[in-house]
Amino acid sequence: MPLYDYAPVSGKCKVCHGRFEVMQRIADAKLKRCPTCKKPCERLISAARLGGKYNLTPGKIKQLGMTQYKKAGDGVYERTAGTGGPEVINRNTGDQKTDSPDPIRTASDPWID
Repeated sequence: MPLYDYAPVSGKCKVCHGRFEVMQRIADAKLKRCPTCKKPCERLISAARLGGKYNLTPGKIKQLGMTQYKKAGDGVYERTAGTGGPEVINRNTGDQKTDSPDPIRTASDPWID
């Protein structure tokens, strides 16, 4: 069952601290009043929580044989997890600082044998 966030319409409450969570079925109606303080409340829109198989830590990325890059500047990307591919990719100059004998190819690179 999903976990929904609610808050008093006034925005403040000393009893429920201005926010509370309720586990409800999707088909259940929204709460109209806080179960603790009985003030009118509204359901909040929250970011989705991902976990389990979607939680990719740097160790998990390396274990799966994948490589993760993070943007370090305009057109510059640094490897943050994994061992494949270059350490740094600079799309502006085409330079690749690598610890691997096989640099990665991009769609804009010519395929010369």
